[in-house]
Amino acid sequence: MAKISVEVPDELLADLDEHVGDDKKFVNRSDAIRASIRKTLDLLDEIDDRHGRLADDDGVGGDDDSEDDRA
Repeated sequence: MAKISVEVPDELLADLDEHVGDDKKFVNRSDAIRASIRKTLDLLDEIDDRHGRLADDDGVGGDDDSEDDRA
């Protein structure tokens, strides 16, 4: 598994930490951040699907229309 480094504002980190620890939603910060990334990607996929921008199942990108379609 790859490791990355990101800068997070103190206020956002404090909010995150309220959900991390024993008897809370996440066991550690990494678990919370991975869950957040998954949720965000799922939401972006739903938006792309509504706009017909999801890639085909073969792993190749969607339609090859001009970049002007991106909004």
